[in-house]
Amino acid sequence: METFRRLLPTPAAEGLTAADVAAEVPPPPPADRPFVLLNMIATADGRATIDGRTAPIANRADYELFHALRDRVDAVMVGAETIRVEGYGPMAQLAVVVSRSVAMPTETGLLAAPGNRVVIVTPSPDAELPPCAASVSYLREADLATALRRLRAEYGVASIDCEGGPGLNATLVPAGLVDELHLVIAPKLAGGDDPLTVYGGPPHDLTLLSLHESGGYLFLRYGTGG
Repeated sequence: METFRRLLPTPAAEGLTAADVAAEVPPPPPADRPFVLLNMIATADGRATIDGRTAPIANRADYELFHALRDRVDAVMVGAETIRVEGYGPMAQLAVVVSRSVAMPTETGLLAAPGNRVVIVTPSPDAELPPCAASVSYLREADLATALRRLRAEYGVASIDCEGGPGLNATLVPAGLVDELHLVIAPKLAGGDDPLTVYGGPPHDLTLLSLHESGGYLFLRYGTGG
């Protein structure tokens, strides 16, 4: 088990576990929608992937905090492209997948795990997946604000860990639908042209809430003003 140092806020603390760090969230949700945090990782030069994947960026501490944050929420939200690239697998939380086309693999990954519960948020009035092992339902909404309100009212979701990708983040943040950004900075330089970043939207100010370190990785928690 990895340990973390809290650098901010003071007083500093050492020997913290991932569960200790994750215990800071979530606070009470807004009145009409779930509390939403973005959980992202990037290299020191701002890349969100190496060779198209996030795994080469992460370390063990990030892995432990990633899952500790999931354990604190009711649902995990992700874009369809991230599902196609990263795969995913069995998940205790409700999985919320945002997809325009509802085109995702059903033979492997998230939708192939029999115990998974998946809600697909889509503007399509009739697109559906072929039969799969996971239990799938649909929220046919083009507006994510409305979809979040329905997740709260119809599924009892009070907190969501959104794991991207950048396009989904770029829709949620400017709309004021994100409460916190949890950003891991890895001590790595990826290089290359046209880097994929964690956010593809307009400029947005953040407020630093806490800072932890483990193995040279920085774990930043920002308020977004959502």
